[in-house]
Amino acid sequence: MPTPESQCPITTDKKISIAPSVMCADLCNLETDIRELEKSGINLLHFDLMDAHFVPNMPIGLALIEQLRQKTDCAFDIHLMVQNNDFFVEAVANIGVQQVAVHAESAIHLDRTLSVIQGHGIKAGVALNPATPLSAIAYVIDRLDFVLIMTVNPGFAGQKLVPATLQKISDCQAFLNERSVNLPIEVDGNVSFENIPKMVAAGADILVGGSSSVFHKSGSRAENIQQIHQVISVGLAKRGV
Repeated sequence: MPTPESQCPITTDKKISIAPSVMCADLCNLETDIRELEKSGINLLHFDLMDAHFVPNMPIGLALIEQLRQKTDCAFDIHLMVQNNDFFVEAVANIGVQQVAVHAESAIHLDRTLSVIQGHGIKAGVALNPATPLSAIAYVIDRLDFVLIMTVNPGFAGQKLVPATLQKISDCQAFLNERSVNLPIEVDGNVSFENIPKMVAAGADILVGGSSSVFHKSGSRAENIQQIHQVISVGLAKRGV
């Protein structure tokens, strides 16, 4: 079973990671897509696991994640958009994943759920919808390995960026700094060639790339990844790194 330190470590570009969103891949030729991404240096695959209740969509399921686990050593980043978090945490833990984010809005016992995730040796994160304040993580911050900022409302690919979320990324970085906490900030939603420099400059460390970047029709997977690296550099320069 792969670990975060296996063939696909979770860092790139001065600790900026690119996490292709599998729901935006060509699901009829998924293994081909994964192989192309591996050759491009991708080290983290992002899975949006939905239940059609917390969000009105269900693009991929547990069976697909389980089958892909046998096909690649890349680390698996699971974003749970579900009502029954504990059920899905146990399910993906049995498959073998490296990090899991649960939504603050759906987790009834957030501290306990994060503890369960970490008890499996998996990195635990909290996802925050655009309108959810950062205060939602204030009392579980010691449980966190990363924070996931949603820059669109969850459930569907191809949405426009919620403008206020760029400031929220910056506010999240300040929120963590004020508490002397060093956690990666993951961003998910319209992570486009245009938006990536602004997201990175604001403090984003993990970029969930979908149809507006990794899987953009303008180029091959490799060409799109190369362009992402270029715009990451622009963002890092603005951040002063």
